[in-house]
Amino acid sequence: MKYTVEIELDLPREKVIEIFDNPDNMQHWQTGFLSFEPISGTPGERGAKSRLRYMMGKKEMELIETITLRDLPERFDGTYECPGVWNEVKNRFEVVGSRKTRWVSENEFRFSSFFMKLMAFVMPGVFRRQSRKFMQNFKEFAEQNRSVLPS
Repeated sequence: MKYTVEIELDLPREKVIEIFDNPDNMQHWQTGFLSFEPISGTPGERGAKSRLRYMMGKKEMELIETITLRDLPERFDGTYECPGVWNEVKNRFEVVGSRKTRWVSENEFRFSSFFMKLMAFVMPGVFRRQSRKFMQNFKEFAEQNRSVLPS
């Protein structure tokens, strides 16, 4: 399954990258985010692996992130794996005038478990909506300092 989502931010690209590239900010725009733990390589650099933990409803989920391309401020790509799911995300950050940035996220999912294949077939929009929601949360955090964390 492949799809692309994008959002325009009312900030210069340099500021968007500063916020995006800081793992301490993930908790403010990724709902359910619990932790980021470097596993190998230099965090944030090509080839680095990290463990990301999320709470999805009442279940904890762990992803392994591998950075496949770091060419900031233009591109940041990675793979995200958990049992039964492989996800590649290619992020582009495009300058739109002097104070605007377009973030384009190309996503590809591959499923090896029957349950996840079935879920993707029955409810393919769930994945796109989650990607779009994270981007909207990022926009609100970056532009208005509005966090998804409970007050």
